[in-house]
Amino acid sequence: MGFSTGDDAAVYQLSPSIAVVETVDFFPPIVDDPYAFGEIAAANSLSDIWAMGAKPLFALNLVGFPSDLPISILSKILEGGQDKASEAGVPILGGHSVRDPEPKYGMAVTGVVHPKRVLTNAGAKVGDALILTKPLGSGIATTALKQGVVPPNVIESAIKVMSALNQRAGELFASTKFKVHALTDITGFGLLGHLLGMMTASKRRAKLAWRQVPVIDGVLGLATRGTIPGGTKSNLAYVKEKVEFDAALPEEMKWVLADAQTNGGLLAAIAPAQAESALRALKRAGIDAVRIGEVVRGDVGIEVKS
Repeated sequence: MGFSTGDDAAVYQLSPSIAVVETVDFFPPIVDDPYAFGEIAAANSLSDIWAMGAKPLFALNLVGFPSDLPISILSKILEGGQDKASEAGVPILGGHSVRDPEPKYGMAVTGVVHPKRVLTNAGAKVGDALILTKPLGSGIATTALKQGVVPPNVIESAIKVMSALNQRAGELFASTKFKVHALTDITGFGLLGHLLGMMTASKRRAKLAWRQVPVIDGVLGLATRGTIPGGTKSNLAYVKEKVEFDAALPEEMKWVLADAQTNGGLLAAIAPAQAESALRALKRAGIDAVRIGEVVRGDVGIEVKS
């Protein structure tokens, strides 16, 4: 079994009832606190497994660390990663480290799923509701942190979003209770990039209600002041030929829709009759998910409407 849809993880079928799901991700620090960085990196690595409808089994640490930094910093990074993996019930069974001029941390994660229960980004159907489980804006917030212009409450909110596991949402979407036709997580390509990837793989078109899209408090103000990551600018340039923007869309919201996220939320295309019950189930699980649009007829692309 294999997929060529630009999906979140590799899937390899071992038997009629078991497929292995494999992913790897690591990156340099995006926040100042090494413990929080470890939490975020671990949560981000685990997310790809849930985005495929799978269950993570175990993880391996991947570490790059310079010789001129105190080893106590690395200990805090690994502690954050361990605590987040423990929260998910996923053992870390080992890993590998190398000397690197810049610290880096992440994980290789192995999971399993029934081959007939794999959730890809390629199955969206006309009429499906689009549900997003986390607010956007972490890329803009962390860029403002690097520039020294982010208010403490904004970066604290962004860290909370980035370090939150997608486990409960992933398990709900993977359950037999709901007809989820396509699933992905929102990371480096931003909401527009990942939604366009879903529509391209599904050969469908999306209508996105931008006023419904949740945003981390304070991020729109930062975007207005121009704290836009380079990756976010690249994302917007990449999708613009396939996206029709509402004339009323503010420029800062356009940046947010394209903002490169770290461990953003899950984006699900779900049968419309089940959208409200799914939102209620997510709310009971402590997840403030939002219906942000729908899949419609038409050429592959995205319509951003009020």
